[in-house]
Amino acid sequence: MTPFKAPIEDIMFSLTAIAGAGDLDGWDSGLCQEILDHFGAFAEGVIAPLNEPGDLQGCRLENGSVRMPDGFRDAFAALAESGWQGLSAPEEFGGMEQDHLIAAAVSEVFSGANHAMQMICNLVPGAISTLLRFGSDAQQQDWIPRLASGAALSTMCLTEPGAGSDLSRVRTKAEKTGDGWSVTGEKIFISGGDQDLSEDILHLVLARTGDRDAGVKGLSLFLCGKADAGHSIKVPRIEEKLGLHASPTCHMVFDNAPAQLVGNEGDGLKAMFTVMNHARIDVALQGVAHATRAHAIADAYARDRRQGRKPDGTEATLADHADVRRMLGEQRALSLGARAMAHITLVEMEKGNRPELVEFLTSICKVFCTEAGIRAADLAIQILGGYGYLTEYGVSQIWRDARITSIYEGANGIHCLTLATRGLRTQGGAGAEAFDALIGEITQDADVMQLRDTWRNARTAVSAMDDPSECAFDFAQLSADLFYRAIWAKFGKVGNDPEYTRLRQRVAARLPQTVGIASGIDGKRAS
Repeated sequence: MTPFKAPIEDIMFSLTAIAGAGDLDGWDSGLCQEILDHFGAFAEGVIAPLNEPGDLQGCRLENGSVRMPDGFRDAFAALAESGWQGLSAPEEFGGMEQDHLIAAAVSEVFSGANHAMQMICNLVPGAISTLLRFGSDAQQQDWIPRLASGAALSTMCLTEPGAGSDLSRVRTKAEKTGDGWSVTGEKIFISGGDQDLSEDILHLVLARTGDRDAGVKGLSLFLCGKADAGHSIKVPRIEEKLGLHASPTCHMVFDNAPAQLVGNEGDGLKAMFTVMNHARIDVALQGVAHATRAHAIADAYARDRRQGRKPDGTEATLADHADVRRMLGEQRALSLGARAMAHITLVEMEKGNRPELVEFLTSICKVFCTEAGIRAADLAIQILGGYGYLTEYGVSQIWRDARITSIYEGANGIHCLTLATRGLRTQGGAGAEAFDALIGEITQDADVMQLRDTWRNARTAVSAMDDPSECAFDFAQLSADLFYRAIWAKFGKVGNDPEYTRLRQRVAARLPQTVGIASGIDGKRAS
């Protein structure tokens, strides 16, 4: 198998030349490079070698406790000892206090090296952000230092057997006790709901404090610590899954588990969205990581595998064949373009002056980047042929692991609907208006401006619909393609590399497909 190599050069180019990180106050490109170099070496030497054996061994449940695959405990101990769990935590709580961009770059490398382990570790930044925004001083002092040091990991407990994407159906209850609260109910699909890496686990639990008929307004957010809860939190089952075998997905039962209210009663969803919004960009970068890794393996294989003859009669490799070059080019373009989309979103998040744009871009990135990871993995299987379908080269695991990314943290169809509803209607369509302006800021390329006009017409059409759900998918695809093409126009301008010119031409060839999507919106409007 091709050894994992952190794509640090591509990440740095995307952050600086495409996303404009240098425009941010306090941005230190040298520091980012140094941090990435250190973590890249750690990922290549410690985390990545556990990816395949961890997938083969998987997790197991013993007497109600999860046991992680061999080597994971030692790797996590080294990760925590080096301070990586506290990368974005405030210094006053023992963290490094680095910004979203550096944390995101590290997270992408982590995901590419070992997605299953990253899944367990990387809910911590969102938990810390939630505590900083909504937690009491005592809650912050109690939990943030432990999360930053690796003494505790965290979970996000939303989904229930009868409540998936529709959180208004949550039935887990929280009741006041003499000195706090207790939580009772079931949660499913909880990543890292139990594990033997950290001493403690902080469960962020969405539970109902109001009437059942109050919908999401009756939901509140609670902290449940594993060590404090004892036997009142049980894990009766871990799920058997298509991929991510080394990441325990737990069915959890809370039976009068002691809990602390975070923030105000009824504000649970608002508090939980702090975790979810972090997680959605993180998932987009998981897609980027999978696209990048899939291309690296496929490219190495195609350059080495002897297949057929060149026109001059000499021996050819797979990479000499036009159709293979087409697939490799698509993988590479998806990897670079999707990463830049996520980085531009993160730069806007750091600027903080266009929150409606960040919300609009987050949904676009969640959809496009995760689909890019799945598509690139599928192409890798095709490029390697029979060996791709086998497990030997690891691309089948990439496909299996990537497949979940379009489902969790909001199924992609929900994000498409969000763009066509909230994105076009909240605050008079401020998110869509800011997105329109952003495209012009990225490039003034004539073809992109023509496509933006097409997008504007589609925006007007979808905004006028009583029920835009029929066009939600098409509008999201059109929005993502406009963003993607604008970014590649910028790649062509700032990247002094013949590869970027070739890839930009491949991306430009998507135009008829994009126009077809816009025509589909017009057709649905007419009907």
